[in-house]
Amino acid sequence: MPLLNMLLRFPRLSGILFTLLACAFASASSAQEWHVGMSARGTLITASGYQVDETQRPTVLLIGGLDGRSESSAKVLAEYERYLARPRSNQPVNLIVIANANPEGETLTFPPQGRAYEDDPVAFSLWRWLGTHGPDLVLIESEQDFDLADALSNRIVAGVGYVPALHLYDEPEELSMIMNLELDNLPISAAHEMLDARLMRSPSEFAAQLAQHYGHDFSWPVYIPGMALIGRMRQGYLDDVADIISPYVNGQVIDINSSLVTAGHLVFAEMAERTGDPAYLALARRAADMGFDDRGNMLEAMPMHGDMSDAYFMATPLVAKVGKLTGERRYFDLAMRHIRHMEILVKRADGLYRHSPLTDAAWSRGNAFPALGMALALSEFPEDHPGFEELKAIYKAHLDTLLQYQDMDGMWHEVIDYPGSFAELSSTAMIGTAIRRGISRGWLDASYMPAVERAWRGVLMRSSPEGFFVNVCESTNKQDSLEKYLNREALMGPDDRAGGMLMYFATEMAELQ
Repeated sequence: MPLLNMLLRFPRLSGILFTLLACAFASASSAQEWHVGMSARGTLITASGYQVDETQRPTVLLIGGLDGRSESSAKVLAEYERYLARPRSNQPVNLIVIANANPEGETLTFPPQGRAYEDDPVAFSLWRWLGTHGPDLVLIESEQDFDLADALSNRIVAGVGYVPALHLYDEPEELSMIMNLELDNLPISAAHEMLDARLMRSPSEFAAQLAQHYGHDFSWPVYIPGMALIGRMRQGYLDDVADIISPYVNGQVIDINSSLVTAGHLVFAEMAERTGDPAYLALARRAADMGFDDRGNMLEAMPMHGDMSDAYFMATPLVAKVGKLTGERRYFDLAMRHIRHMEILVKRADGLYRHSPLTDAAWSRGNAFPALGMALALSEFPEDHPGFEELKAIYKAHLDTLLQYQDMDGMWHEVIDYPGSFAELSSTAMIGTAIRRGISRGWLDASYMPAVERAWRGVLMRSSPEGFFVNVCESTNKQDSLEKYLNREALMGPDDRAGGMLMYFATEMAELQ
């Protein structure tokens, strides 16, 4: 049969014959749903998946409605239901269906071009979701497929690998014919094999991979490269980091002109703790002291917070670390004063954080910054300080709220409570770190660990050994509408911010201090 020959022309690949998607299923013989993305009008695009049992099987994905026709959607849904009704012994593959892939019948381009996901949102949604889930075969039932089958089969998809695909349009019964073949011999796809390899990395291995590409420069002394430097410290590269930051110890003055620079001083605080060198502590203390006036009185909050939820991270961990290193409780008092001030500005009634008072949008990093910032600050607080229990309660309540929005891949999305927005990588790593820190320090019980493990898998799936990432939100100042947060570009490729945050997550998972 010609179609079978087309399927089997793809070479069998070595590697672990284990369906990546099975990691996301709650149990065998169950159906689950993913939020793939959305159309230009905001219509949600979903995928439904069925895992036969715990046996290792290839995954086939059916796409319908790519041309916008309801008939196409109905056809793949019917085939999906027929497959689910078969005896389990006659279900050789795990099956996923995206029945209404292009709800408004938009003109698509594959691979997609422009700013993800503002431009061509349907194409970006499908392309990156398919790449980061690695099915072994994609069948597209559509009169027009916009060259998706050709692009999947012959291009590296979302930086992951090739996905064999067929566009079915010549014969009315092609889809049923293929689904009735003996698909248990279907080879795994290149994307599947790559994702298997990514998932096999240990936290220490992943941290070491990222350390080769990030944390080698501090010419811009802000938190973005700073977190990678701290991640490298935690892996033992202390002398290397000391050399990189030596210009500031030797007299190069830092203009503390933004909260990003304030947060960058956490690098010096971490070095002070590890080395006992007072020169590092003096640099960190200079930044923390900006929270006091000339007479030593506390300001209402750390300066340059910009009314943004970022400020939980940009100031609080540094101030608390300086308090620990100096033994002066006034720094812990300042940290709590700062947090209480921010709570009034950006805490929503539902427990999420708006990025700023300009709009209620719960931006991804606008929630990850508070989660991570409070976790790092709590790590430094003495338990007998009056603010310790208060801070722990705020931290735990926020994480409990965030857990309601973690998707089945373990990810948090660009707008936390907006399902069609893209799964954002840096915030997932930051929130994962915050939860893992809470478990290791005893602030959270073991029931939180599955959420960490799901986040860890989600991060590994979207990160190459070379530090190439999928879906990192671009640098974002406060915006004045939900739409502007939804239209922030989702970067794909190397990224210093993600490199640092993911390295920190990896070292936290590896329990490196």
